Amino acid sequence: MSKIAIITDSNSGITQKQARDLGAWVLPMPFTINGTAFYEDINLTQDEFYEKLMNNAELFTSQPIANEVTTLWDRVLQDHDEIVYIPMSSGLSGSYQTAALLSQEYDGKVHVVDSKRISVALRRDVLDALKLVELGKTASQIKDILEGQDRQHDIFITVNTLEYLAKGGRITPAVAMLGGMLKIKPVLRLSTDKLDTYSKTRTMKKGTRIMIDALKNVIEEKFDGNIDKVNIDVAYTYDRDLADDLKKELMREFNVDDIEVDPLSLSVSCHIGPHALAICVCNKL
Repeated sequence: MSKIAIITDSNSGITQKQARDLGAWVLPMPFTINGTAFYEDINLTQDEFYEKLMNNAELFTSQPIANEVTTLWDRVLQDHDEIVYIPMSSGLSGSYQTAALLSQEYDGKVHVVDSKRISVALRRDVLDALKLVELGKTASQIKDILEGQDRQHDIFITVNTLEYLAKGGRITPAVAMLGGMLKIKPVLRLSTDKLDTYSKTRTMKKGTRIMIDALKNVIEEKFDGNIDKVNIDVAYTYDRDLADDLKKELMREFNVDDIEVDPLSLSVSCHIGPHALAICVCNKL
């Protein structure tokens, strides 16, 4: 039987330690902050990232260079026969296209997955891939399953401030200023390959309610109203306490007790800023 390795990138929100505990590998994503290069969870922690972000650092994200990708693949292939590589969605980054091109030089040993996911949804892909390895699936089968049409997911995010959406060019500074004056907090929907405005509110509490109602609609429309078909996750930027409160509310609403809470990946956080909350729903394997 082929020995298969599961690799993702840090857009999944999986830390280096968590990856080691899971038996997976994580390629750290690069950031440039005030002209200096940093790598997520290597020489840049969550706390350091938010300290720089909230002190108006000039921050840019980018995809890993080809050599960083192939160096990791080569190292892992010393002890494995094949790799299933699961980067962030092709609709949000060029990472998938680069990896797919690089994989052509590996004689079928590297299978690059485009599951159209990011952050906590991408993390679920990694967990599912590891389960599929345990079930004896081949690397090619794992890729096909993760890219399957039945792989549904949605992420809803309530943003506390418009400042970082403006910095990222997703809204104009004038709109951000007006929104700040009116204390508008957008609820965003991240689905497949784009980030759209889903609703607007003026308090985080109302934003949370909008997300919960949106989650109910998604479960009804995409999963036939069957809560047993889905995994629900909570994610946050900077403030864990808000996320824990949201978890408790979701557990009451849906009568479930297996909701996980994780930080949003820094690649998402840099565009939405601190004190944001997110709910993710994915189909169970």
